[in-house]
Amino acid sequence: MTAVMTQAAALPLAHTEHVMGTTVSFTVLAGDLPVPAARAAVQRACAVLHEADAVFSTWDPRSPVSRLRRGEATLAMMPADVAEVLALCRLAKAASRGWFDPWALPGGVDPTGLVKGWAVQRAADVLRQAGAAAALVNGGGDLAAFGAPAAGQRWRAGIRHPWRPDALACIVAVRAAVATSGSYERGAHLIDPATGRPAGGVASATVTGPSLALADALATALAAGGDQALAAVGLVAGYEGYLIRADGSEADTGGVEFVS
Repeated sequence: MTAVMTQAAALPLAHTEHVMGTTVSFTVLAGDLPVPAARAAVQRACAVLHEADAVFSTWDPRSPVSRLRRGEATLAMMPADVAEVLALCRLAKAASRGWFDPWALPGGVDPTGLVKGWAVQRAADVLRQAGAAAALVNGGGDLAAFGAPAAGQRWRAGIRHPWRPDALACIVAVRAAVATSGSYERGAHLIDPATGRPAGGVASATVTGPSLALADALATALAAGGDQALAAVGLVAGYEGYLIRADGSEADTGGVEFVS
């Protein structure tokens, strides 16, 4: 997913951080916040991302979550963030009618489908709390935003076309959070929780809403469950979904704000 800037009135502070197996880009309008303070806030936000990576990485065998998955540690032995994320996972499982289920994945509980959005949201919250006027944080297709890029304008996100990497399928307005999931970048990595096998039928799934953590989880559910999951997303207050099926046809919940 691509952030689409609509103005150049205020020069934004830009930063790119490689973390959590992806690239996280920051676009920050400092407003009344002094630039040195804004830069310091970005560094604190990056520290939040690296801490999340250290705790939740399923690739690092030494991480707390890896130890939990192997049964070498209990939840009570985990950092407090693990219990918070797993509680959110339970809410997301219920909201998605089971299409998002970290407990149904091979190897033990795996909150990967929610934790990147959760971490990116926390990074954006650091910038908001520091006093930045506006910001957009893009974590490998998961976007958290606040404020406005300019007076009377809104942040926008381009949804990549699943088969044409140089083209956009659409552009959506970003109120707070947009998450996109699909198989066009990482192959068949999404698992159908009902069968334990790779999910098929969806090329790209996008969810918008007020919280990137839940939007991320619901986008994962939508990519796994297709039209059935889309119906579930449509029942979650404040969230909207858009999918591109494997045959190229599209569907949405009716409330996605598409812009030109």
